[in-house]
Amino acid sequence: MADPGRTVRSGRGSRVRIALMADLHANREAFDACVQQARAKGTDRFAFLGDLVGYGADPVWVVDAVMDLAAKGAIAVLGNHDFAVAETREGLTPDADLVIGWTRGQLGAEAREFLASLPMRYEDDTRLYVHASAQTYPKWPYVDSAHAAQRALEASRAQSIFCGHVHVPAIYGINPTGKLISFQPVPGVAVPLPRHRRWLAVLGSVGQPRDGNSSACWASLDTERHEITYHRVVYDVELAAAKIRRAGLPEALARRLLNGA
Repeated sequence: MADPGRTVRSGRGSRVRIALMADLHANREAFDACVQQARAKGTDRFAFLGDLVGYGADPVWVVDAVMDLAAKGAIAVLGNHDFAVAETREGLTPDADLVIGWTRGQLGAEAREFLASLPMRYEDDTRLYVHASAQTYPKWPYVDSAHAAQRALEASRAQSIFCGHVHVPAIYGINPTGKLISFQPVPGVAVPLPRHRRWLAVLGSVGQPRDGNSSACWASLDTERHEITYHRVVYDVELAAAKIRRAGLPEALARRLLNGA
């Protein structure tokens, strides 16, 4: 079963262009559009920062696709929805719990075992990948404020931390004296991550954005240039919403996709 305290470490140190994706939420159309764009931009490696499942109607396709990429070297960490499916637990919102139970019935044994095997943290060179925060307690905190970002940065010595969970993109930086800066990234504009600060990048969501923009969100990281660029991808959101309805899942989840909220 899933071990929410497990950390995986990698010795990779060479320059790569990494596609960062979080909160896929079983949205095949959004995920496929982001992967296609990432490949067109010359991505060398993928990193999936949790919540492959939940809310959406295509958990089998999405988990199978991530499993295939993980077998080819992609990074993948555990999200709270993945944990709920793997551990046969509820405890989220009523709509989310309903989808968790439905998802569990859709996935085969191999997919459930894959989710159960995911580590909560993945350390790669000077980078830390997590779903929610570098904090280990409480579980699954939201980095949705300067205070929460400072706590997350203080919980790790990594030069850069990358997380999801919030579904709203943001970047925070902290200098050696503890002074914090924060800002909203502009899609398509590279943001330098100079080493005189430590950084925390909160990714938007691939499969269920909540920042008022229904376009899928992912980010590309250039480890040689030390810069990150956020991207928004238009996809067939009407089809993804229709699939939620056809599966008999809550109507509110279909509306959220359409509204990006």
